[in-house]
Amino acid sequence: MDVELSVVIPAYNEEESVVPCYREIKEALDPLGKSYEIIFVDDGSTDSTFKKLQDLSKTDSRLRVLKLRKNFGQSAALRAGFDHAEGRYIITLDADLQNDPKDIPALLQKLESEDFDVVCGWRYSRKDTFSKKIHSKFANCLRKKLTSEKIHDSGCTLRIYKKECVKDLELYGELHRYIPAMLGWKGYKIGEIKSNHRERQYGTTKYNWKRLVRGFLDLLVVTFWERYSVRPMHVFGGAGLFFGFTGFVISMYLGIMRLVYGMGLSDRPLFLVGILLIIVGVQFLATGVLADILLKIYYGQNGRKNYLI
Repeated sequence: MDVELSVVIPAYNEEESVVPCYREIKEALDPLGKSYEIIFVDDGSTDSTFKKLQDLSKTDSRLRVLKLRKNFGQSAALRAGFDHAEGRYIITLDADLQNDPKDIPALLQKLESEDFDVVCGWRYSRKDTFSKKIHSKFANCLRKKLTSEKIHDSGCTLRIYKKECVKDLELYGELHRYIPAMLGWKGYKIGEIKSNHRERQYGTTKYNWKRLVRGFLDLLVVTFWERYSVRPMHVFGGAGLFFGFTGFVISMYLGIMRLVYGMGLSDRPLFLVGILLIIVGVQFLATGVLADILLKIYYGQNGRKNYLI
């Protein structure tokens, strides 16, 4: 029988929460009357998370457990879950019990009734530490400024996707936070619902300032890819022309002053600035050409297309 729903849950050192998380997911899915599978991805846990999941899988054939050889990060764990999911719809949530599985039916209803491709949870009333709330608010504001994404909460893992949305999605670093932005750029229809957010009951948060910095750097990559992935020469070439022309004008002005009026240039650092700007301009133009060549190679691999039907 075809699987209708796949639930993907990345877990890292969540030995106390994986069992109640599994039970709550079953309680949310059973009344729907749909075939489903539950996929836990153990992201290189060093505690008994994998052992507990193994024991659970022996009692339920619908539970599948993937164990990564080391801690690759949440993005890689989600990618592994997507690769092994068989359902027509894929649901993701955290294993720490802060996402409420009871919101899954509402996600599904929103997706089907309004013909969305993705529906995201919005932690409208967050139960997190003050510092984490501030970091998240800042990240969401910055994301909205840099991308075309309109949802309120890109950091919420609780989401439902049509399978085709994540089929060729490339995830690494902290890119799982920007999946809606990447899918929106590809033309998929994104929706959201207010979801219940709960306090962490077990374990400790894996979020820290290092993840914030890595997330910001990945946001810059996503923003550049969204705007210039099919035309890198526009940004590099534009910058090259600007710097090169500015340097040319400065150099011409000083050259005329030297040749016509006999002005000395040895004490004019502006002349060096003009030469430097010309060199920088040429380098930007060359980078644009190389980026365009690399882009052709990227799309040429495995029959990639710069469009979706």
